[in-house]
Amino acid sequence: MATINGVTVPFVPIVQKDNSLPKFNVGDKGKSFDAFLNEELNNVKFSNHAMKRLEDRNISLNREDLELLNDAVQQAELKGSKDSLIMLNNNAFIVNIPNKTVVTALPVGEGEDVFTNIDSVVIK
Repeated sequence: MATINGVTVPFVPIVQKDNSLPKFNVGDKGKSFDAFLNEELNNVKFSNHAMKRLEDRNISLNREDLELLNDAVQQAELKGSKDSLIMLNNNAFIVNIPNKTVVTALPVGEGEDVFTNIDSVVIK
């Protein structure tokens, strides 16, 4: 048995004891916290209802789709929209623009294709 710091242990550690703290690179290599926070706050969010609709209707979004959706939300926001219908890849997204939140999503052609209580449409 090995003795470490006066304590007998039934094994021998494989790594050497190192009392130094891990080294982290601090500098301009990564994003600042402010930049990261602002980017996250500007990204569109999905309500629980919208997430369920995406899953139920087999709608998947890749990074490019999310960038287009974010761009559409920014366009609607610049025009003063409150609730917008965003058409993207044969899917319709109802988005609350001030909160940047997708409220629901559905494929075009499903249902009656009648949308109420919106003040704008963005087609991507």
